[in-house]
Formats: sequence, C-alpha cells, structure tokens
Amino acid sequence: MEHPLADLIRPKTLDDVVGQRHLLAQGKPLRRIIDSGRIPNLIFYGPSGVGKTTVARIIAERTSMTLHKLNGTSASTADIREVVSQIGTFSSLNGILLYLDEIQYLNKKQQQSLLEYIENGQITLIASTTENPYFAVYNALISRSTVFEFKPVPPEELERAVTRAFRCMEEQLGQSLTLEEGVCTYIARGSGGDVRKALNTVELSALAAEPQESGHLVTMETAVSLTQRSNMRYDRDNDQHYDLLSALQKSIRGSDENAALHYAARLLQAGDLLSLCRRLLVIASEDVGLAYPQAVVITKACVDSALQLGLPEARIPMAEAIVLLATAPKSNSAYLAMDAAMADVEKYGALDFPRHLQNKHFDGEGAAIKGQHYLYPHDFPNHYVKQQYLPDEIAGRKYYQFGDNKQEKAAEAYRSKLLAETK
Repeated sequence: MEHPLADLIRPKTLDDVVGQRHLLAQGKPLRRIIDSGRIPNLIFYGPSGVGKTTVARIIAERTSMTLHKLNGTSASTADIREVVSQIGTFSSLNGILLYLDEIQYLNKKQQQSLLEYIENGQITLIASTTENPYFAVYNALISRSTVFEFKPVPPEELERAVTRAFRCMEEQLGQSLTLEEGVCTYIARGSGGDVRKALNTVELSALAAEPQESGHLVTMETAVSLTQRSNMRYDRDNDQHYDLLSALQKSIRGSDENAALHYAARLLQAGDLLSLCRRLLVIASEDVGLAYPQAVVITKACVDSALQLGLPEARIPMAEAIVLLATAPKSNSAYLAMDAAMADVEKYGALDFPRHLQNKHFDGEGAAIKGQHYLYPHDFPNHYVKQQYLPDEIAGRKYYQFGDNKQEKAAEAYRSKLLAETK
C-alpha cells in the first residue's frame, strides 16, 4: 500500500469528521465561522490524531485563497520568507492562507516574522499545536487569533470509524475480513481517543489477519497485541503529564483516595515513577503539612522504597503513601506562610537585621546604642522571652496562621500559654 490507511480515508467534509461535535456540529461557533466563508486567524489546540489537520485542510479547500502548507518541525525562516514573497503577486489576489502544522516548533523569531502580515490580513493563519498555545505560541500571535480546543474522540464515535476502516481494508487488500466479537470496541477504547492511532491499529490488524478457508480472521488476541498500550495518551513534555499530576494532587487535597489511586496508576502504567515520587513529596508538605507532620517522613520512606524496588513492585509503597496522604488531616498553613514571607522579600528586598540578632561584632563610633543586647530565651522561664525578631520595617508582620486541626491547635494553645505567663 502506498499510503497509510489514515490518509486514504481522511474525511473530505466537516460532517465526515469523527468527534469534535462541540466545535463542528451544526450551529456550533467554529462550524458557523467556517460556513460563513470569512476565515479569521485560527489556532487548533489538542492531542495528536483528533482531527486538527483534517479540519484545517477542509477549511483550506473551501476557500478561494492560495494555500501554503508548512510544518513547524521542518519549516525554516527561508520557507516563511517564500510565503511572504507571494504577497501582492497575481497568485495571491484572493489572499494567502497559511496552514502551519505543529507551530510550537517554530522559534519566537520565526513566529514574529508573520505578525505584520497577519495583522493587516495579507496572510490568514491556521495553525495547529499539540501543546497549550498559551505557553507554546508567541503571545502576539495568540492575541491576533482565535483558539479552539480539540478533544480526544469518544470511544463510541471512534468505534464507527474503526468499523469503516476495516471495510476499507477489505477493498484495499481484495480479501474478506472476519472480526472476532469485540475487536472494534477494543481498538476504539484502547486508542486513547486518537483516530490516527486507531486506524493504524486497524491496518496492522488487517495485515496480520489469520488466513481462513473463507477469508481472513482478525482475532481479539491480534487486536490486543497490536493495540498494546496506546490507550496511555501520555508524554512527559505535553499537557497530559501536568494534567495527570494536577488531578492527582487535587484528588489527594480533596481527600479522595480512590481518584488519587486512579491517576497514580496512569502515571505508573506510563512508567513515570519519578514524577509520582516528586509530586507526593510536595503534597506531604503542601497539603497535609502541620496537620500531620509525620506524613512527610512516611512519604519519604515510601518514595525511597519505591525507587529502590523499581516497577512493578514500586506500586506497593506508592499506594501506601497515596492512601495515607489522602486520608490524613489537611493543612496548608505552612505553605501559605512561606508564600507570604517570600512576597515580603520580593517587595522589600534585603532589610537590615535588628541589632540584637546580628552576629557579635564591633559597634562603630556612630552607633546610637552600644552592645548587642540579645536576650537568650533559654535563660528565661519556659525558654521564652519576648523580643523583636523581624526587621523594623515589617515588625509585627504575621505570616503564619494556626490551622484548625488537632496538631496546630495544640501548638496554638502552647503559644498562648507562653504569652500569658510572660505578661
């Protein structure tokens, strides 16, 4: 076969596109924009294989503008200059439509070179990216474009595409294909919402079909072996990585151990033990904190065990740490206190120390008060004496507020007792 199956059956109309009903169904904003024929600058954002390139091609074919296609992985500054050089020529009388795939791979200077022409409408840009455009695309381009998010295709819609793809493979191979029950469903559910990945699996499954007297048989075993772990839509450098870690932490913070175990399992299934370990250590101090100070000690022990064991056994101490953190009392008081202190440092810079807190040194002739006059707390009852510790400019500032958990309430009661006895 000369072309991959995904290219052979690529949709030709918007109604043929699988998924993205929230954008392309009749009456939806993007559909109305496309049907109007007046195409603004667009940025399509979403994971691979969900129709971004297909929709961009359909839009390009429906306009009278001159189409230029570039891919950010291979396009050079010279390629961009070549597109710009067409402005004002006979071939660009109806305007230029630049379809730029994987725009995140262009550097800032290359993206900036398009600004002037996008601003005045000489070039209409349709760009696609698998990374969050608000981080990966130059902000000035974002402000001149409309961003639409493409989502993974639901399994029920993807299954229809898989069934159609097997029929197409029959035509391409000139042989009948019999599918064991559940093959299409398994491929659809195992492709993580990625149409291209599902169709590639269909193509491989058809080529690997077992010869039978009446044709060829695609078994469930074949589908399982070829689908492999493609349902794990995961890339350490992509949004999915940070979404998983965010969902994990928010589930633990919300005391939902079951959800936390689910997201942790997805990280472990993808082999990303290190990210899970690092995030749990953060959670122990940020979200459990002083409500249960031992949590960080236990979590560190579980992390050490997991790193020494490696996968798959590492999942066991990881589970212990996750359940412990999710079911423990919560306090972010220390976390908030440090953020408040850092905000003051950012605002005031390096303020001078109170004299009595400095390391002992010679008082200059101009010093108004001679001597350090530091009060040593251990020389006083209860090992406490009141004196100023913060710089003069922020004396009295309070960053830490005692939490409402048992541990911090006990510390607050002890502090109150000290203050009462030293009045």
